[in-house]
Amino acid sequence: MAIFARVVEVGSFSEAARRMDTSRSAVSKAVAKLEKSLGARLLNRSTRHLSLTEAGAALVEHAARILEEAEQAERVVSSLHAEPRGMLRVSVSVAFGTLHIAPALADFVARYPEIKIDMAITDRPIDLAEEGYDVIIRVTGEPDLNLVARKLAPVHRKLCATPEYFLRRGIPRTPEDLVNHDCLDYTLSGEQGYWHFTGPEGKIAVPVSGPLRINDDDALSQAVLGGLGIALLPTFTVGKDLQEGRLQAVLSEYLPVERYIYAMYLPTRHLPAKIRAFIDFLLARFGPEPYWDRPIGKN
Repeated sequence: MAIFARVVEVGSFSEAARRMDTSRSAVSKAVAKLEKSLGARLLNRSTRHLSLTEAGAALVEHAARILEEAEQAERVVSSLHAEPRGMLRVSVSVAFGTLHIAPALADFVARYPEIKIDMAITDRPIDLAEEGYDVIIRVTGEPDLNLVARKLAPVHRKLCATPEYFLRRGIPRTPEDLVNHDCLDYTLSGEQGYWHFTGPEGKIAVPVSGPLRINDDDALSQAVLGGLGIALLPTFTVGKDLQEGRLQAVLSEYLPVERYIYAMYLPTRHLPAKIRAFIDFLLARFGPEPYWDRPIGKN
């Protein structure tokens, strides 16, 4: 119907094809298909002139309205891709989302006031296609291969405790020394009862034990700050505590980067401006050296 309306508007199959960036035969076939589906001739054709039949005259007003609405829809969609605007649905992991994404939202919205945010804080797996999220932020070593994954920042882990704990129990000089310490275990990190390190002789697994096992990084850091023991913690959780001396890190040379913070979204030829703006904002805010890893004075 949109093609039919354009033919009537310009009075020519060839001109309609030119304006719609298609072939004259495609336009002719589209009108013929419309006539067949309606069971009525819409145009009287001659070598020099087109005129509306009675059925065509009855239809043309409705077809023109369809064409106008289609063009308006195209303008709306184009504006969404050209300017950051609209509803942005985001899923973020619990610890990182609470500590770093949520505090950043005020600056993001101030920069892009036409974007509204619907954010879910959860660690459960998300199906972007089924659940309708635009982007997810996750800490992982293996991003989903079916998604586009952008690295936002490395996740450094530190083996840390309070200075008072180390005064009381001594500072471990090698990973093997941890057998004499109260090691607090994060239950979502993989193999339980062992901590993994990489040293001059390669990878080693050290058996550990202690008074606490827990499934939340932030809660684990609070237990460490309370002096309960020593733990492997991401610096995005305890970076400020390390910078200000409430915690002390040891054996850092044995802990390689194994995970990153990723922004992930569905593959698309035309990434909406709101998603691009959000990811670019996070890259600028967290990289290339995350503020939680910087020495005091560089923040």
